[in-house]
Amino acid sequence: MRVLYDMKCTFCGNVCDDILIQIDEDGVSTKNTCKLGYHKFLDHPRIEFPQVDGQKVSYDEAIETAAEILVNSKKPLLYGWASTVNEAIAYGVALAEKLGGVYDNTSSVCHAPSTLATQETGIPASTLGQVKNRADLLIFWGCNPMSAHPRHPTRYSVFPRGFFVEGRRKRHVVVVDVRKTRTANIADEFIQIPPNSDYHIITAMRMILAGKEDDLPNSVAGVPAEKLVSLVDKMRNARFGALLYGLGMTQSRGRNKNVENAIRLVQELNSHTRFVIQPMRGHFNVVGADQVPTWEVGFPYAIDFSRGYARFSPGEFSVTEILRRKDCDSALVVSSDPAAHLPARSVKHLADIPVIQIDPHPNLTTRFAKVVIPSSLVGIEAEGTVYRMDGIPMRLKKFKESEYLSDEEILERLYHKVVELMGA
Repeated sequence: MRVLYDMKCTFCGNVCDDILIQIDEDGVSTKNTCKLGYHKFLDHPRIEFPQVDGQKVSYDEAIETAAEILVNSKKPLLYGWASTVNEAIAYGVALAEKLGGVYDNTSSVCHAPSTLATQETGIPASTLGQVKNRADLLIFWGCNPMSAHPRHPTRYSVFPRGFFVEGRRKRHVVVVDVRKTRTANIADEFIQIPPNSDYHIITAMRMILAGKEDDLPNSVAGVPAEKLVSLVDKMRNARFGALLYGLGMTQSRGRNKNVENAIRLVQELNSHTRFVIQPMRGHFNVVGADQVPTWEVGFPYAIDFSRGYARFSPGEFSVTEILRRKDCDSALVVSSDPAAHLPARSVKHLADIPVIQIDPHPNLTTRFAKVVIPSSLVGIEAEGTVYRMDGIPMRLKKFKESEYLSDEEILERLYHKVVELMGA
């Protein structure tokens, strides 16, 4: 029997690093995983072999066909990247630049507004460890970690005992959302707001903090003003507060302006107390999918290289817009399933062009992809570096050998084959 300690889970942005893996003659078992993480480690249908037009081929043949498609394209789209390692993403950025294509990642349809807001205002953020050890007030706004990040409340926020906070009984937990969620069931206070009202309510809270509550009506977007006054009072008097927000804020009307407004609220609170704000990022390395291109070319996503240099324009070069305008003639999809998540109009064009997919798992996109290249499972069969949702870099270890190539190996081979075919 072999026991591995402090392994990391590659499901959500928590990247929990206290997983115990036990390997014996009966197979693999885990401890400290949530239900989502358990299935990530133990229950994963696989793409069995490389395919071109549905026919089994070798890795070399699949990579060569993929390279030919990309080199012969006028403008390829390279999309996904949130569920792979930084080393693979670096090859993806290099490929996009070499091909004069577009690099975009899954954050363009989830937390891209957070990135835009942070570019405008900066962000008073912290590590998850600081939240665990210091926060006596937690506000979950437009997110539901009990369902999406199950160990976040038990490991980093609501329940754990910290150095300066004696666990759950010393924390006040508030949930702000359009509906009552599982997280609201464990909260001390639930404030239900109408859809698309985030900007109005945050603006009212900033007015209250500035001492202008007398200028407010009796209710703001249907929420009684006294509830907001009470919430702001708790925020102002907290020893250390954390506002943790999700797609309920970034994808409602206002988008990046909602987040910008929330960041300014937290900045203003820091004149009274210590307060931080943190996006609840989804995939285990969606932060890396933004960070790596930012190192390489200065921009996080929606990057167009067609003029020979990097241009950043989210309203023009994001995946939905590129596909909706039919502005790409091939696509490389890495560790993502756009057919399951993008608007139908965008998916229609994706199905009309040659698609290359690199992924361990079969999904809707593999059904029409021309080239399908299976990869090994990150953090199980392949190693690499990722970023946790709070921006902390973490090194993933593997515990199984695999006949599958890693994303990094596939993309390295693909990059060199493209360079060879282009003759430069």
